[in-house]
Amino acid sequence: MALFWTTAGLKGRGRKPVLALLTDNSPQDPLPAVRRLPPGSLVVLRFLKGEALPGYVPGLRRLCRERRLKFLVSSDWRLAERLGADGLHLPEALASSGQLAPCLGWMRRKPHLLLTAAAHSAKALARAAAMGADAALLSPVFTTQSHAGTKPLGPLRFARLCRFARIPVLALAGVNRRTARYLAASGATGFAGVSGI
Repeated sequence: MALFWTTAGLKGRGRKPVLALLTDNSPQDPLPAVRRLPPGSLVVLRFLKGEALPGYVPGLRRLCRERRLKFLVSSDWRLAERLGADGLHLPEALASSGQLAPCLGWMRRKPHLLLTAAAHSAKALARAAAMGADAALLSPVFTTQSHAGTKPLGPLRFARLCRFARIPVLALAGVNRRTARYLAASGATGFAGVSGI
């Protein structure tokens, strides 16, 4: 993740944007990028279920505590419990699967934890709000390799979706030093990116 996150800001909002770093399945160690995040940022551990946990996970969890970063686990509430995570991130597809109820049940027993949800549409944003998510990661805002072949929302549609969202929205996919400027007046709460960018 580029250092621009700490200076991009959302003009006129009177605060710094919330930043979120999502790990991916690349062999790249996310710890150097995590070290650059300001306190209060989110770090979302994503990996393919059934695979062994990446070796960097214990160090990642420890670093998040030291730097006052919020450590979330994607999809797996049992793993989140085991790692002492600060919350859970739910992919959009999980909302329509049988795995949603156990995740939300676990979150209800731990109301102090954060819940974020991925969204790709107005309907998904509404679903995230209805399930009690604290924020949504809306994507793809711009063209990106991780969403190859998917038409991006673009800054205007993204801003429209932010205006009607009932929860805070972070911009995800294709956001970098150049493209973040187009989101300054969008109403976004912050930016999210994958450790490989």
